[in-house]
Amino acid sequence: MKRFGLTTIIAVTVLVLAAGLLLAAPIKDEFSVKQYNDFHDVLHPLQHEALPKNDLARIRAKSDALLKYGRAITKLGVPRATKTEQRAELKKELSKFKQALANFKTAARKGSDEQLKTSFSAVHDAFEMLAGMLQR
Repeated sequence: MKRFGLTTIIAVTVLVLAAGLLLAAPIKDEFSVKQYNDFHDVLHPLQHEALPKNDLARIRAKSDALLKYGRAITKLGVPRATKTEQRAELKKELSKFKQALANFKTAARKGSDEQLKTSFSAVHDAFEMLAGMLQR
């Protein structure tokens, strides 16, 4: 049976720990535009944690942050790096996103739970359309 030296064991342990940290680390700056990353950082846990648990109180509590970062996206407009042939389509999708945010704002403040879910899903879907059109 082959024996390993202390140096080899330490090196292997460090590599295993480093690999584990890399795999566990969240992917940051997924998008090429800061405003999209900021919005997604708030949206993602709501979509994948709060909504499946029907935690609408959490969605309402985070609505101001979501709206703030959503407004930053609409204020930015069409990102400079957008290809010429995609600019008109992205502008159209930005308009839909802006309307979805307005509906969500109303639902988050005084809408029913069903209105909140519907409007939140519309914001999510509109954002996904926009994000899919970004240059990566």
